[in-house]
Amino acid sequence: MSGSTLILIALAGIFLLLFLVIRTKLHAFVSLLLVSLIVGVAAGMPLGDVIASIQNGMGGTLGFVAVVVGLGAMFGKMLEVSGGAERLAQTLVSKFGEDKAQWALGITGFIVAVPVFFDVGFIILVPIVYGLAKKTGRSLLYYGIPLLAGLAVTHSFIPPTPGPIAVANLIGADLGWVILFGVLAGIPAMILAGPVFGKYIAKKIHVTIPDYMEFEEIDTSKELPSFKMILSLILIPLVLILANTLSAVLLNEGNAVRDFLTFLGHPFVALTIATLLTFVFLGTRRGYSRDEVQEIATKALEPAGIIILVTGAGGVFKQVLIDSGVGDVLGEMMAGSPLPAIVLAFLIATVVRVAQGSATVSMVTAAGLITPLLEIQNITGAALGLIVIAIASGATVLSHVNDSGFWLVNRYFGLDVKDTLKSWTIMETIIGLTGFAVVFLISLFII
Repeated sequence: MSGSTLILIALAGIFLLLFLVIRTKLHAFVSLLLVSLIVGVAAGMPLGDVIASIQNGMGGTLGFVAVVVGLGAMFGKMLEVSGGAERLAQTLVSKFGEDKAQWALGITGFIVAVPVFFDVGFIILVPIVYGLAKKTGRSLLYYGIPLLAGLAVTHSFIPPTPGPIAVANLIGADLGWVILFGVLAGIPAMILAGPVFGKYIAKKIHVTIPDYMEFEEIDTSKELPSFKMILSLILIPLVLILANTLSAVLLNEGNAVRDFLTFLGHPFVALTIATLLTFVFLGTRRGYSRDEVQEIATKALEPAGIIILVTGAGGVFKQVLIDSGVGDVLGEMMAGSPLPAIVLAFLIATVVRVAQGSATVSMVTAAGLITPLLEIQNITGAALGLIVIAIASGATVLSHVNDSGFWLVNRYFGLDVKDTLKSWTIMETIIGLTGFAVVFLISLFII
């Protein structure tokens, strides 16, 4: 089959995927599997090979992603039920003072979203935003946008959140580099999209607590875990994973210290340690029975299951593209483009994001399409970490009415669609563009 025919098959597959997700509202997991089947058959693969590609793609992806996302979800749930998120927010707001509460909320969001899903973190912490706005008379956006920016940045850029985990696995990036570049890109993105933009947009749009929201101020007298404990538990897996990556750069192969840090800093081990510590320090030591801790952990896997399956289906799509030969042709076509791989990765993710709304689907689709180019251009090591953040940036920009996050903010802040576009959508776009700008500048010295 000619290269041009394979390209047409790939493009038709992408358009079919968008049509199924957007128009027919077919679940992304089923849509990705169906499109993978159709692309494989249309590309002339033997039917048995199509099935084998689906098995290999799903198994190869979930062997890593299911473990990391599952452990991360349990870790986050323990932080949620113990009041750890509230402790972080209360301590930081107290330290920064009311005048700089914006910065405290941005930092809180940035830290909390490492183990806690974006929407859960927002719902837990929005009463603090309500309380500050009620007390000071400022617009909800003055405090809400910084919190949202902190949550959104980490949710998109820093493992073990599902998006960057999925992309890193699909393109073969080391999580240590992803964390490092995610932090480097995320800090300026959080500052610009959070306190800076929040202060500006609050002057343009004044919103108060919606009448339909039942607002109860957080009980500050309630006994919460200590700030140092919560911060330590969140940092443990990140530090271990980074130590693994740095040891590979600084120490020779075969070195006993490097071997130990490689084992300890593997995401499986690092997250298992962190999760077990949360079970003890945020669970049994705080009065939960072992059965209750088990129930909390089980409950955490419900939302994680959907993300795991969608990511697995993204791995299937990537595998079918590679095994059918479509990936090689796509890679060669993109290699002939004057645009660098990091720019193409960002643009592909942006187009899919704007079209269908889901950041996770945007990320896994972009990763599947860009992988052949990365192999052709022999992009490896730290450069792959930059590609992950570029894809995450593209999957963040221009959130609008087809994104669930858009409506979450719309409801909790009582905004109309126009004002949600002016606040939330622009905030997300600032995050994406800033993150991409940072990694693109770094790529000039690495790729």
